[in-house]
Amino acid sequence: MTETSPQRNPDNGGERGKSPLAKRGGGDPGSRGRTTIADGVVEKIAGLAARDVVGVHAMGSGMSRTFGAVRDRVPGGGKSVSRGVKAEVGESQTALDLEIVVDYGVSITDVARDVRENVIAAVERMTGLEVVEVNIAVSDVKLPDEDDDDGDDEQRVQ
Repeated sequence: MTETSPQRNPDNGGERGKSPLAKRGGGDPGSRGRTTIADGVVEKIAGLAARDVVGVHAMGSGMSRTFGAVRDRVPGGGKSVSRGVKAEVGESQTALDLEIVVDYGVSITDVARDVRENVIAAVERMTGLEVVEVNIAVSDVKLPDEDDDDGDDEQRVQ
């Protein structure tokens, strides 16, 4: 692109060298204003990212999973993807606490590392927030012969 000498512009009062955009708002239109992200948004993103990791059986403690299973059966209740996730969101950073149940036989340290990496990547990519920490509490191990607390396998009454 070739640069030309400034010309008078009737839109900006005849001043030389100033474009109409410079007078109206200044700066890139994408940077005008402020974007806020709710804690619940970050919690949903983190919950979905954590569930994608092999070895994560469920999210949340036994009690929260029990209440979640009841809520799931209520019409309109739906599944809570943020179960077991707590986020604190600031202006440019976020911190997360996750509670997970792992499958028996997997390395808990490997699963925790993979969850941490997946959650950080997803949250930072989607929100632009810096994830300063992801604390993971393993509240249970799912044994192969245990029934799920969620009751997703079959209903009691048909």
